[in-house]
Amino acid sequence: MATRVSYPLEIKMKAIELRLAGVTKREIMEQLNIRNKSQVETWLRWYHAGELHRLEQPVGKQYSYGKGPEYESETEKLHAEIRFLKQQLEVPKKVQGVGKELSPEVVIPWMESIKTIVTVQQACDWIGLPRSTYYRWKNRDFSAKSDKLASPIRELCQKHRFRYGYRKITSQLRRQETVNHKCVQRIMQQNGWQCRVKVKKRKQTGQPAYIAEHLLQREFVADRPLQKLVTDITYLPYGHSMMYLSTILDLYNGEVVAYSIGDRQDVHFVLDTLQQLPDVNGAMLHSDQGSVYTSHAYQHAVKEKGITMSMSRKGTPADNALIESFHSTLKSETFYLENLTCTTTAIVIQTVQEYIHYYNAIRIQAKLNNQSPIEYRQLAASLNKVF
Repeated sequence: MATRVSYPLEIKMKAIELRLAGVTKREIMEQLNIRNKSQVETWLRWYHAGELHRLEQPVGKQYSYGKGPEYESETEKLHAEIRFLKQQLEVPKKVQGVGKELSPEVVIPWMESIKTIVTVQQACDWIGLPRSTYYRWKNRDFSAKSDKLASPIRELCQKHRFRYGYRKITSQLRRQETVNHKCVQRIMQQNGWQCRVKVKKRKQTGQPAYIAEHLLQREFVADRPLQKLVTDITYLPYGHSMMYLSTILDLYNGEVVAYSIGDRQDVHFVLDTLQQLPDVNGAMLHSDQGSVYTSHAYQHAVKEKGITMSMSRKGTPADNALIESFHSTLKSETFYLENLTCTTTAIVIQTVQEYIHYYNAIRIQAKLNNQSPIEYRQLAASLNKVF
């Protein structure tokens, strides 16, 4: 639980003075060392409501709505009652009658005018009205206001063809009258008038079929071929339709040992890439926590091949940095370099296939002693035969 901070009265008054002068809340917080902007908002609200006595009360002693102020002496309480009696003299005779003769049209405005002087319970006792009746009237009055707002809200939504959300609708209504954004939002939700431009993204419920431990631990080094493998999917948005590339990379020499290009990134797509692997019994395959990799079908296929699964931590793409780097290099040295931002699907597929062949067999890497991945693997194999 966070420690509550008590600010001196001088700080509170200085914050109010700065805010009234047009200084932003962020600047006030930095200048006066105030932790939360809600503090400044609360002090300003009390100032506008004439509740300056609340600024002097310590932390934890603030009364909640409807409880009323705590009087420091009987004299102060007596003065408050005198102020109330002066207000009461101005109340129409209907309010001074018995409870059954009262009307919400008179009671609600009167209660609003004296709410800073006495509590709701005291005011209800003086006019002989149950407090529950007052709140029922007040809520009914609020509902009536909502009904009046529904018509202009509907007109604005239809005028803009449901392109505006409740914030913009509220700003339009405030040109004519004061209105609360929550009220506008509730009316739009109840009538189905929300913005229809963007479909709300909903998170899929339920848990993934299987999440493996992060066994790779960013150790992107292997002692032999097909010991540690990494896999991922990347987008290829360069043709007439979206294409996807699924790749499996060998950490021993950075060679692409399997890949698939398709127009759907489903489980069958990654299974096709997995089936291209040779006998890799005992290898480790690292991926992210994508739904295709955590699915039952993919996990079953991995176990059949005798592969140990490893997965990145959620929201940590750096755990699979090597394959991310390869996909970035592929795009940089082909599509971006040759400015292939809008081409045919056939050219996209041909470009990827040609580059992967170039990357594996021709393109040298400094970490491989300036050899291509295939040359590095073949040389290492020949040296092992010699020794």
